[in-house]
Amino acid sequence: MAREFNAFFIVGVVNTVVYYGLYLGGVHVLHLQYVIAHFAAVIISMVGSFLLNSYVTYGVKPTWKKFFLFPVTQFVNIGVTFIVLFVLVEWLNMNSSIAPLAALVVTVPITFVVTGRVLKTA
Repeated sequence: MAREFNAFFIVGVVNTVVYYGLYLGGVHVLHLQYVIAHFAAVIISMVGSFLLNSYVTYGVKPTWKKFFLFPVTQFVNIGVTFIVLFVLVEWLNMNSSIAPLAALVVTVPITFVVTGRVLKTA
């Protein structure tokens, strides 16, 4: 389990960099509202996350069934991240460029457990 969590962490860092680059590009280059940039970045980075977590973290073969179940596991992540992001930006006046990184701290343990269950058993 420690190896899986370490791999999950590394994959998460890679996925976060991809997500954050897409998010910043959406906010600062495309001038999208931060909420729209967030959801677009999550959806795009989710495909890479699925493949990396399948091969690297859990050592399982990706299948179409797992591919279609994987987003279900991420709905919890997306929902929690959105709520934390919204609270940080709207209520606590945190910079919208930094808030997604703070929000991810809350979701990592939850996502590790849920993702492992889906990718290993589906």
